[in-house]
Amino acid sequence: MSNLSEKIREANAKGRKAVIPYLPAGFPGLTEFWDVIKELDAAGADVIEIGVPFSDPVADGPTVEQACLESLELGVTLKWILEELPKHRAGIKAGIVLMGYLNPFLQYGLEKLAKDAAAAGVGGLIIPDVPYEEAQEMKEILGAQGIDFIYLVGLNTPPERLKMYASNASGYVYLVSVMGITGARTSLPKEIGDKIIEVKEAFDVPLALGFGIKTPDQLEAFGDKLDGAVIGSALIDHIRGGGSAKEFLSPWV
Repeated sequence: MSNLSEKIREANAKGRKAVIPYLPAGFPGLTEFWDVIKELDAAGADVIEIGVPFSDPVADGPTVEQACLESLELGVTLKWILEELPKHRAGIKAGIVLMGYLNPFLQYGLEKLAKDAAAAGVGGLIIPDVPYEEAQEMKEILGAQGIDFIYLVGLNTPPERLKMYASNASGYVYLVSVMGITGARTSLPKEIGDKIIEVKEAFDVPLALGFGIKTPDQLEAFGDKLDGAVIGSALIDHIRGGGSAKEFLSPWV
């Protein structure tokens, strides 16, 4: 079992869903970002997804996109993340995942990325614009360094493709709750309940739900079918409004 799977299962063993906050690197500031990451960790985050800012996103809603643009203006790059993370990683208990689009990872170089990410304590990568058929080389390179390549599936992923993803999954599977971009919502699509059951039955790795998640009560109906929740835009809005990471995570842990 990978380190990321273990983190999620440890939370489940405590009778709760794993909490997986997402925050773009460099938001709300170069120094403040690491303060927030450490505060999320201390407040009980099980896995933390660090967003790699990119100027041309395909899945980011306005909240995440604006935060990423601000980070880019501050000069945040994948290189900056991988140079800064080792300075802070030793004090962070949560698993660390990088989430971003393919272009920066390719420009960095896959072999160098895998080695530097492993050295920085990264446990997994999520790359939304890489389909299954084009992910195998990257998955093998990352896997050789002990890094999980985490697949995203959606409401429209058919059963035959779920089986394909499941046969090669590690870390956790990320179920996108909506047909659209990221952003906090007050309700989730009605069909998400059936999809959670379908994905849960197909995969042996933990199941995390993301996109549109704002409050824990949105997930009460899913019971133990769901292993973890990814919260991004709601966290960004909370911090932008002057709130603390500890306050934000309090209802979740």
